Amino acid sequence: MTPDSLPTPGGDAVIPVSVLNRAIGTMLERSFPLVWVSGEVSNFTRAASGHWYFSIKDANAQMRCVMFRSRAQYAEFTPREGDKIEVRALVTMYEPRGELQLGVEAVRRTGQGRLYEAFLRLKAQLESEGLFAAERKRSLPTHPRGIGIVTSLQAAALRDVLTTLARRAPHVPVIVYPAPVQGAGAGAKLAAMVEAANARREADALDVLIVCRGGGSIEDLWAFNEEVLARAIAASELPVVSGVGHETDFTIADFAADVRAPTPTGAAELVSPQRVLLLRELDHRHAALARGFGRSMERRAQQLDWLARRLVSPAERLARQRVHLRQLASRLAAAGGRPVRDARARFALLQYRWARRRPDVAAQSEHVLRLAGRLRNASERRREREKACLSELSARLQVLSPQRTLERGYAALIDAQTGRALRAPNALKPKRPLTVHLAEGSADVLLADVQPRLPDEF
Repeated sequence: MTPDSLPTPGGDAVIPVSVLNRAIGTMLERSFPLVWVSGEVSNFTRAASGHWYFSIKDANAQMRCVMFRSRAQYAEFTPREGDKIEVRALVTMYEPRGELQLGVEAVRRTGQGRLYEAFLRLKAQLESEGLFAAERKRSLPTHPRGIGIVTSLQAAALRDVLTTLARRAPHVPVIVYPAPVQGAGAGAKLAAMVEAANARREADALDVLIVCRGGGSIEDLWAFNEEVLARAIAASELPVVSGVGHETDFTIADFAADVRAPTPTGAAELVSPQRVLLLRELDHRHAALARGFGRSMERRAQQLDWLARRLVSPAERLARQRVHLRQLASRLAAAGGRPVRDARARFALLQYRWARRRPDVAAQSEHVLRLAGRLRNASERRREREKACLSELSARLQVLSPQRTLERGYAALIDAQTGRALRAPNALKPKRPLTVHLAEGSADVLLADVQPRLPDEF
């Protein structure tokens, strides 16, 4: 039965309770779409099935709630007794008991939705201004002279950072710029400490700055989402490492910083060179320097020995110069006679080449006469061969001549109408004019009758 089919008020019809509850539930679901409802958690229970059962209340009323396992497994947190929350729910009726309840689709802490929307608006604004641009990011110093920390003196994150820095780089001085990390005005005070660290960076010998705090809810971390802190970090001349919350927590300060660390301890590890590795590298460099110095000394000693071998006495040097002078004089004398010898050699070579290329007229004339005789002989032999070939062809032509065939007693029959030779007996027709060619002439004949014979009748 639907709400439209229920009896009108004052009617006599009787309906079951289950039908009435179902109709009321249907009307509630139609009248109240998904809405956000705020209140304080009470009587929270997680069933073995994974469903959540609890109530939300304020000073004047309360409402039972159910969040089924298919929705509860995606919730970002588990509500506790007394938590201020907001639920996105559908007003329904639990028909077996006839109780009104909220079917919860999503849950969040009170104010979280508004804070997250404010976070997204500020992030989009600063990003459009270029505060998060990658080209603005600076690299961290490899060997910092000093490390600054902006956080609360009571924060557990400060102890973690100091412990990590003392373990990894005890030789690097650390300066803490105290500021509250939570509460009203915390963002402005953190920004003031960032500016103070930049103002004193030369006096304090700072090369890098850490802005950090431990994890918490979005309300706890809201100081790091304020615009004043983001602009102070972006304007910082010192490279800034942001280590706020846990690995899954993101704040505006993370985007404005030069480097984001997942945790405060991670931030300390990013800015501090590990002392053990530095000492190991120093040992390697010392050994390399010692080896280089030893090789340099060996090269110098070898060079000194070579220079020592080049040292000679003045008398020996004079004797060497006299020998060198005699060699030069001998080379000069030889060089003076060399042009004449070269000219004579060139003349002899030219004379020899001219003699080789001078034509021998008598020998060439004799050669021409020999060639002329060979040409005449070749012409006579060719003429004789051609004459013999011509005689042979003429004889073969005479043998194959049709006239010779006619002389042996044969005759050729030609159709007078078509001019074609007749070869088969069936081509002969009575009363058909023919031309007969014989060895000594031709004659026109007319057939009276034709009697074909087979070839074997000859």
